[in-house]
Amino acid sequence: MTPSGDSPAHVAIIMDGNGRWAEQRGLPRLAGHREGSESVRAVTRTARRVGLSALTLYAFSSQNWSRPADEIAGLMELLREYLVKERDELMDNGIRLHAIGDLDKLPKRVREPLEALRAETAPNREMTLTLALSYGGREELVRGARLLAEQVAAGKLSPAAIDAAALEATFWSVGLPELDLIVRTSGEKRISNFLLYQSAYAELYFTDALWPEFRERAFLEAVLSYQSRERRYGLTSAQVARAASEL
Repeated sequence: MTPSGDSPAHVAIIMDGNGRWAEQRGLPRLAGHREGSESVRAVTRTARRVGLSALTLYAFSSQNWSRPADEIAGLMELLREYLVKERDELMDNGIRLHAIGDLDKLPKRVREPLEALRAETAPNREMTLTLALSYGGREELVRGARLLAEQVAAGKLSPAAIDAAALEATFWSVGLPELDLIVRTSGEKRISNFLLYQSAYAELYFTDALWPEFRERAFLEAVLSYQSRERRYGLTSAQVARAASEL
């Protein structure tokens, strides 16, 4: 199954359900996270194959730091393993690795391989894979407001000059393409503090599949759903059709 229409340029995924997948099988939660890393690999390959320019994965939220210490330690170790093992996969497929969030909070054993792999893959141009780590949408907006306030206080920026572009320039996600589609697994239907500003006109797709079950076919189904939708951005269907006919 391969989508035949226009694919989204930028898809973001809330990878939910690792813990439930493990609990349903009588396994420790970390086993679900490990199985979920296989879904990361499968979805990344599929996204590259269908021609996405950007894939963003919600890997660890600002709020996840409140989880049990042993689970956080296990997640950080899995992340480190991923960064080491996926180097060849990223390089062979021309994928640039990026990361957004309060990265200074990550332990050194994760930050170092993350920064090394970001630097090595920087020249790649086929697709950008962004990991949202220690990320929160509210935290990103608050940080942006603070940075703009500091510029105003320093006399470097006039309050009248603050517009959407000025705010977006402060975001961790600056430089990424406009977000087209947000996918959430596990049956939950909420955004959970993910890309709050960027999702203003994104299409939303919810699936009952738990993240370890979400592989190539499930991702293609999400893309097909996107392709069936009409994106109006506040216009009427007639206006959208007329604009398309004039291209």
